[in-house]
Amino acid sequence: MLWNPTLVMARHGSRRLGWGLAALGMLLVSTDSLWVRTSGADALDIAFIVGLLSLVLYGAMAIRRSADSLASLRADKKPLLAIGVLGAVSQLSFISAITHTEIPNVVAIVASAPVLAAGFAWIGLRERTSSRVAVGIALTVVGIGLVVSTSVGSPNLLGDFLALIAVICFAASTVIWRRHQGMSRVVGLILASVLLVIPTAFVANPTSLDAQALAAMLVMGLVCNPLGRLSYSYAPRYAPASEVALFAPVETVAGIFWAAVFLSEYPEFIAVAGAVVVIFGMLYATVLDRRGAVAFGSD
Repeated sequence: MLWNPTLVMARHGSRRLGWGLAALGMLLVSTDSLWVRTSGADALDIAFIVGLLSLVLYGAMAIRRSADSLASLRADKKPLLAIGVLGAVSQLSFISAITHTEIPNVVAIVASAPVLAAGFAWIGLRERTSSRVAVGIALTVVGIGLVVSTSVGSPNLLGDFLALIAVICFAASTVIWRRHQGMSRVVGLILASVLLVIPTAFVANPTSLDAQALAAMLVMGLVCNPLGRLSYSYAPRYAPASEVALFAPVETVAGIFWAAVFLSEYPEFIAVAGAVVVIFGMLYATVLDRRGAVAFGSD
């Protein structure tokens, strides 16, 4: 095929839209760690209330487009169920991780999403990865190694492990969204919320929470978390999964900032160094590539 500059520019513009949605989604979700720690509540209570509140927002969206929602539910049963399971496990694991380790550790481990997403995308989609993205992924691996090294041999290791489970599910869901681009995002997120609410309803005790905890969970469950996840779920429609996942480090930087400014929870120097390496890898693979040299073969 002859090189078409108009087509290349259009595709690169589409990629930038995907990057923007991914960055916005991760910025909103980055506040989750702040709300969880501010609430001081048990992880199961938080998961139950946040899941329930998310259902309110997603449910209203689904009702407005009921015909499309029902059509997607009939046509995409298996991928929607997979998204639901992965979303519920990711959410619960992430919230639990925040209660078992330092916030900087959790949000830095989330930045390993590019490595996992690239691997899943290659296996499931045969999606090509450009040399710049490959370098960005390699830098991410180095950065995550530095961050996790601060927790080896400490009680924080359990929290780090839970964060790793969360990011594995998160990366896998990114690839599923990419594979099924026409699938209803709202329906998938509704299923994730339902699968989060049902099991936690039997053990949660929301009546024991004080006003501060309820206020934090209201903001998290009705605004930041659902809108962030919705924005991120749309990103794979416009950019490859490996590139979308490269914006997970936005949560790393913002999460560390929130923890330091509002909770006086500061990371160790080596963890900061790891986060810097991760962020540079993300920027190198995407926005710093001014030539627009990205692989369009899988679009």
